[in-house]
Amino acid sequence: MIRKLEELRKNLRSVIRGKAEAAELITTALCANANVLMEDVPGVGKTTMAKALAASISADFKRIQFTPDLLPADILGCSIFNPKEGEFHFRPGPIFTNILLADEINRASPRTQSALLEAMSEKQVSIEGHTYPLTDPFLVIATQNPIEYQGTYPLPEAQLDRFAMLVTIGYPEEKHDLEIIYSHRCGDPLDNLTPVLSIDDIRQIHTEVKNVKVEESVAHYIAAVIRATREDARIMLGASPRAMITLLHCAQARAYIHARAYVLPEDVKMLAVDVLAHRLVLENKSRYSGVNARTVVSELLERVKVPV
Repeated sequence: MIRKLEELRKNLRSVIRGKAEAAELITTALCANANVLMEDVPGVGKTTMAKALAASISADFKRIQFTPDLLPADILGCSIFNPKEGEFHFRPGPIFTNILLADEINRASPRTQSALLEAMSEKQVSIEGHTYPLTDPFLVIATQNPIEYQGTYPLPEAQLDRFAMLVTIGYPEEKHDLEIIYSHRCGDPLDNLTPVLSIDDIRQIHTEVKNVKVEESVAHYIAAVIRATREDARIMLGASPRAMITLLHCAQARAYIHARAYVLPEDVKMLAVDVLAHRLVLENKSRYSGVNARTVVSELLERVKVPV
């Protein structure tokens, strides 16, 4: 599986040049069976990265363009009356898939955004008194623009807490600009991607990731990092138990990707900012003074003692 995961990262790197770190984070989330929020300026490849992941896996993929007039039924599905049979039949919405791309998720109303909450945390949806399990695996990759606020609805803390990590791509470095130009001369690099993983492969990876060992000292380290976010005076709302469990699972996934049967403190430290920062709510004084949640988490990591 390690070889196939490297092929997956190779596919992602071939489409989004010079962003190996983002490719690894997306791969880590996939292995941890976790949802991802991609936040960055327009045109840097958020949607393309999600499409590249879907194209690299033999899985069902659906995309929803979130707009202000989108309704929960447009995502979940609804019952349609069949006049011939005289009965209502449930027609599943696009959420019944393996990989769901929620493009520009913050453009939909809070009512519509909340339609994803149950699906993201419990892998099921409740519609008209019935509960329907989602396909396994089920992964949500959402995108949003952090600088354009007209006609948008910021994601509430409860929804942000259901995203395992927030991934940013950023502009490419100068040395990669020409690579991007040449790679698009004869068409879209997405068209050249072939699947390297199957659904059964993903299920097997999820099982094997759960078996990655976490020593007691590493577990204490994870707990200490989480407690530090709750005790810092600059933070009004610290990391939740869900955040702690997510950090654990992502650390296991990172260890698995690097062909280790055990988690190192380095795995926790490398992922903590991406897993925790978007969940924190800073005190008003801190926000108005320009303090950034990612910076706060980075500083906390320097203070918390790393086990040896």
